[in-house]
Amino acid sequence: MNIRQEIKVIVVATSLLFVIVFGQSCATNPQPGNQAAPSEPQAGLPETATEEQPPAEIDSTLLERLRTEKWTGDIDGMVERRYLRALVLYSKTGFFYDGPQPRGISYEGLKEFEKFLNKRLNTGNKPVQIVFLPVTREEGLKRMAEGRGDIAVANIPIVDEILKIADLSDPVRENAKQLVVTGPSAPPIAAIDDLAGKEIFVRKLSRYYPTLVRLNEQFKQSGKPEMTLKLADENLQDEDILNMVGAGVVGMTLMDDLVAGLWAKVFEGLNVHNDLALVNDDRIGWAVQKNTPQFLALVNEFVKDHKEGTSFGNTLILRYAKDAKFAKNNTLPGEMEKYKAAVGLFKKYGDQYGFDWLMIAAQAYQESTIDQSKTSPAGAYGVMQIKPSTAAGNPINIPDIDTNMENNINAGVKYLDYIVNVNFKDAKFDKLNRELFAFAAYNAGPARVAGLRKKAEAQGLDPNKWFNNVELVAAKEIGAETVTYVSNIYKYYLAYKLVSDDIRTRKPRNNG
Repeated sequence: MNIRQEIKVIVVATSLLFVIVFGQSCATNPQPGNQAAPSEPQAGLPETATEEQPPAEIDSTLLERLRTEKWTGDIDGMVERRYLRALVLYSKTGFFYDGPQPRGISYEGLKEFEKFLNKRLNTGNKPVQIVFLPVTREEGLKRMAEGRGDIAVANIPIVDEILKIADLSDPVRENAKQLVVTGPSAPPIAAIDDLAGKEIFVRKLSRYYPTLVRLNEQFKQSGKPEMTLKLADENLQDEDILNMVGAGVVGMTLMDDLVAGLWAKVFEGLNVHNDLALVNDDRIGWAVQKNTPQFLALVNEFVKDHKEGTSFGNTLILRYAKDAKFAKNNTLPGEMEKYKAAVGLFKKYGDQYGFDWLMIAAQAYQESTIDQSKTSPAGAYGVMQIKPSTAAGNPINIPDIDTNMENNINAGVKYLDYIVNVNFKDAKFDKLNRELFAFAAYNAGPARVAGLRKKAEAQGLDPNKWFNNVELVAAKEIGAETVTYVSNIYKYYLAYKLVSDDIRTRKPRNNG
């Protein structure tokens, strides 16, 4: 794909089908009070990140109300409130924080809509401000139906199932494709029939999964072997799956053509098969609450002149990706030898301190690629990259972590346990989040993560959940490092789990 090609306004995938519980209307509208009105946004994409000013901060109490209270009604109510709640999916394609500055295709498209709306409604010195509320796939359209969102911008297909839940705009994109994307561990794929009997990695809550189910039905009817649909963890975003495909952790996936083409510029191992489209005619729109015809008309007026998109794909993503530390393939033969040499210790100390040993292995890979000889400029040593002073002092009290791998792993996991028991003893974590918060604190410091949890709670987020909750505050307050650190560990964990599951079931990896 030509790197100069402009990328259209798109966003990441949302679920087609899930149970919706319709909410009741409607709470008292919030008043802006003494909060400063947002400055008029500047047109166009800045040439450098430093030229763009972050949006004005919203009071945490008001932000919590915007997240939690139920409001219905058409554009008049939105103008009276001066806030429009936009539901977005948090990903490095659609919406993410680059420090305090939001970025992404969803962000850019909606900021243009904000300018259009204020000009069209002649709001003057009392502009309507779009407030971005990141949501999960499971909750996105449910929140809309309950009156806890005004507009949803995600890769939402214009289909009857969605129209039962929300009204949809005219197409933001037409003729969107679902393309086969392969990586270095995939077999040669020259035609759609070559997918028969192969394994393909896909989230169930995506618009791609029903497409693959239909193709399997066709294979079955024609006597061909069905594909194995290897279900991806729902915490993974499109770019995470493409990262894993490009690294060779999994063989192939199905992906939106523009998302795949965008990230193929970042992940060198990706092969986007533009000639292998399972769908050629997806129509993508923005969703709004039911019974808001005036607002929908304004959205359609905007879409008419703006659906050609932005230059985001050729600038912002590549700028972001330049410094990002994406996950590698931790399941290559050489990497697995290091894993096997330490796996007994991961199991021993994972069990001793109550951690999933595959998670510990994944953290070790993120820290050092499971290399005891690694040292850092900050003076950290070994597999777990822990400092001798930390390990030898109270309450860890484990010496020789620079020369003894078992002591190093023991000290690292004991320190994780200490972090949780001392700093988060009153937290109501489930097992997964206990480990994710321990990793975040290992990287950023326990006091800092404790502070992020308090800020998340004040904003109406769940302080006991990392993904799509505290990680949002972390990205905004302290930058991408810790968010990427935890994300990579989780991807390494899933990769080890795929290998472990295949070994346990004595099933060979059938990417081909």
